[in-house]
Amino acid sequence: MAKILKDPGVGYKSNRNAQRIIVNGQSNVKHINRTKTIDDLYTYLIHIGWLQFFGYVVFSYLIINIFFAGLYLLVGVQHFKTSSGTTFQDFLQLFFFSAQTITTVGYGVLAPKGVVAGLLSSFEALVGLLSFSFITGLLYGRFSKPKAKIQFSKNIIIREFEDQKALMFRMMNKRTNLMIEPELNAVMNITEKNSSGEFQRSFYKLKLQRNKIMYLPTMWTVVHKIDKASPLEKYTDEELKNLEVEIYILFKYHEEAFNQTLYQLHSYDFNCLKINYKFGPSYTFDEEGRTVIDHDVLDDLIEINSILKQS
Repeated sequence: MAKILKDPGVGYKSNRNAQRIIVNGQSNVKHINRTKTIDDLYTYLIHIGWLQFFGYVVFSYLIINIFFAGLYLLVGVQHFKTSSGTTFQDFLQLFFFSAQTITTVGYGVLAPKGVVAGLLSSFEALVGLLSFSFITGLLYGRFSKPKAKIQFSKNIIIREFEDQKALMFRMMNKRTNLMIEPELNAVMNITEKNSSGEFQRSFYKLKLQRNKIMYLPTMWTVVHKIDKASPLEKYTDEELKNLEVEIYILFKYHEEAFNQTLYQLHSYDFNCLKINYKFGPSYTFDEEGRTVIDHDVLDDLIEINSILKQS
């Protein structure tokens, strides 16, 4: 009989429209009334996508230069250059002067005249040094931050295996280096109505055929046998298709490139369940006898019924 776990931090209560807790390896939990501090900014900028990051950099660069160009215009364009006669042209010239000042380029076309203009441009130069130091630190942090590159199969399958049924999924390293001592742990959450008619979560630790290996050079098919100790043993195939299930996965391994232990989260629900399918071959051999891993075949499935018909 499957042993029910205590709440791992998700909560027992649920409802019909409850979304998955983990989506694409990221938490899908909404936080409200959370106190935010300036310390959160670094973490946020480290984790956002590259396009969004550079978008913020360009936007901030433009805003700072527009701000200082406006201040220079208020001080008086005569403190920097002879007025061109139009406010827009003067603003553009001061904007370019601001860009030269904040980047410490200094082409020498314009120069501040007077104490106020000199103090303002000196302050902008300081802002530029601090800003570029901050961006440099963020770039280093983004490049140096170790990140696991594990790809999981899109589907999980249930098939006959060693005279009983088993639930399976597989995974591989998207990099070319070996994963040292990879280890995987999985917890299954089954949501069903209780005696009061309310939706309630039950948690089970999935017993895996192997949850740790020495190294992973190819693909790893993770197997959970559906025996008497499995939480899925009491369900028929039709009931499994309609069962509300989420599997939380924590995968860790030693990354030789970073010389650190890396972690990656993943989750499955039974919307991606395929019954009576098996995974296609995970590798082949070339003419020289070398093992060949095709990353495009990770999700290949073969229907077992079609195999039986052909035989």
